[in-house]
Order: sequence, then C-alpha cells, then structure tokens
Amino acid sequence: MTTNKKKVLILIRHAKSSWDYDVSDMKRPLKQRGVSDAALVSNYLKGYVLTPNVIICSPSKRTQETAKIFIDNWGFNKVEFKLINDVYDFSGSDALKVIQSCDDNIQCLMVFGHNNALTTIANNLGNEYIDNLTTSGYVELHFETSSWANLSLGETKKIVFPKHLK
Repeated sequence: MTTNKKKVLILIRHAKSSWDYDVSDMKRPLKQRGVSDAALVSNYLKGYVLTPNVIICSPSKRTQETAKIFIDNWGFNKVEFKLINDVYDFSGSDALKVIQSCDDNIQCLMVFGHNNALTTIANNLGNEYIDNLTTSGYVELHFETSSWANLSLGETKKIVFPKHLK
C-alpha cells in the first residue's frame, strides 16, 4: 500500500467559552463572542481550507460546538468525525500521541482542541513561532513525510486568528 509523502495538519482551538454557568470544565459552552469568532474565521477560510480525511475533536462541549460551526460552514458534514478523550489535553503530549497514531493513509487531519496543547504542537512542529493560538484560531502545517508517527519540523502555511479579521 502506498501512502502520500505529504501530510497536512490543521489545528483549531475551541472558540471563546462562557464562564456564566456553574458547570464542569468539560461541559462549559461557548459564549456569543465565541460563536461569532468561529463563524468569522470559518467563513473567511471557506473555499481555501483543504477537506480533511478525518476530523478529531476533544469531547468538551465548547470544542464540539466550535467544530460544528466550522464543519457546517465548510460543508464537511460527511467527513469522518471522531471524539477522542486524549485530545482533551492541555500540555500537548496526549494530543500529539493521538496525531502520531493516525493511519498513514490520512493525508489531511483536522484537530479541534485546547490550549496550551495546540500552541505547543504548532510551535514544536511548525517553522513559525506562535505566542498563543487564540480561541477560534486556525493553524495549518505541512510536512514532507509519509508517516504521522515520524512527524518532525514542518512548514507553517497559514495562521488565521479572529483579530486578523476585525
């Protein structure tokens, strides 16, 4: 079986969440600004973003709500979507293990997750330093490899944060 010698990793941080409810971190919903920012970024990237083979997402409510906004705006409703507990990670080590364990037949992988995990992954694997992957932030990384397990320094191709569009 031949695998493509290029991999694309798209990292999207969940949108701004609301602290107005007495719920666990896992159940925190988006606030209205988060909904607006997610729509702003996803609409800006419509027509540009590559269709992923697989979308993986943290099981947190705010991350799932963010993913739904992006997926609906991009028409990716038929793309395989997986909720993976280890993406509910704030250091980056568990989320990176999930990415590295992906099937090598996947050329483009989209991950909806959390900070500091996504900033750490973007900085460790990309060639452009990001101080903070903001809420509703989008980072696209390209790699010259046929294996997710062998990811090393790639090229940061695109960074879009809500503040870039306001």
